[in-house]
Amino acid sequence: MNSPGIRLELRIGKNVPEPVPLAFAEAVQEVEVTHTDEGRSGFQITFQASRGGSQSQMDYPLLEGQLLDPFNRVIMIVTLGATPYVLMDGIITHHQLLPDEGSGETNLVITGEDVSVMMDLEEKSVEHPGMDESTIANLIITASDYSPYGMIAKVERPSVTDTPDVNERTPVQQCTDLEYLQQMAERYGFVFYVTPGPNSGKNTAYWGPPKFEGQPQKALSVNMGPSTNVERINFQYNALSPTIVSGNVQDRSSNDVISMQNSESERPQLAGQGPRDQSHIRTVLFRQTGLNANQATGRIQGMTDASVDQAATAEGELDALDYQGLLWPHKTVGVRGAGRSYDGLWYVKSVTHVIRIGEYKQRFTLSREGRSSTIERLNA
Repeated sequence: MNSPGIRLELRIGKNVPEPVPLAFAEAVQEVEVTHTDEGRSGFQITFQASRGGSQSQMDYPLLEGQLLDPFNRVIMIVTLGATPYVLMDGIITHHQLLPDEGSGETNLVITGEDVSVMMDLEEKSVEHPGMDESTIANLIITASDYSPYGMIAKVERPSVTDTPDVNERTPVQQCTDLEYLQQMAERYGFVFYVTPGPNSGKNTAYWGPPKFEGQPQKALSVNMGPSTNVERINFQYNALSPTIVSGNVQDRSSNDVISMQNSESERPQLAGQGPRDQSHIRTVLFRQTGLNANQATGRIQGMTDASVDQAATAEGELDALDYQGLLWPHKTVGVRGAGRSYDGLWYVKSVTHVIRIGEYKQRFTLSREGRSSTIERLNA
């Protein structure tokens, strides 16, 4: 699917994806790819299916071969201008055939998820003696089962860790690898996701806090005349989201009762006015038992961090050609022209790419801990 300024290369195969035959490439009507920091990312490709004018054929040519079989691997590379990007590396999981009796046309839609779906196919019962969560996460990601997908582990350690004494307790996994990675991440307000790249055939598996580092992406400009590069955007602020977590915890190791409270997030500050500037903040009691002080501290910090992640949110859509680039999740982006309350830096939570002939749209979701900007001026 090629258009002025846009080129999409589609590679599919059982093990090592290869460029699809011309007939498949020309049949592509629409591609949709969603990247998110919560759960698996996914894709959907819509093909125009035809029997070549003969109803006597046993099946549609797109389905007669094995190229689009479930669990085949799909790599998409989009070139915008002169810059190529690995847009998706995923696995086909679903087919949908849509004949239209009125027009006589038929569409074939294949749906898939990023390669982390292969981590969610087998429930396991596994002990991890003497390992904290970040060590377990690295062990799972680098397992030989996932080496065919070029998995590169990027694991961050929580600020408070607890390595279990083998004589005291042993972490036990009773679920799929993906579920266990997500469960462990949730304890600390962390995320787990897999992104394609840095090169074709490679994937980066990230386990850690939402990432704010690096230079902000090209700014999203609103209500700025010819400089505007966003087609629509709306903002919301939920004052009930930020939370203070407090409670008395009986340390499992010493039996001492320790009073704990946390109202400060460890996330980098993106907003000039945060939760502490509100006149009221919700308070919840920490009720988890059977923990030692380090474990409880980590859990409380995770709950606090997660509560402010979506206090302020924004949703919108842009044209990739007007924006002159691609917007990526798991990074920050600047917003300008929206006014004092909502200008400034934001964390990009998700982006959905929709590519059709002659068109490339991106729908996005942003978040941060509050209103107002931390910077005086934001350049394009």
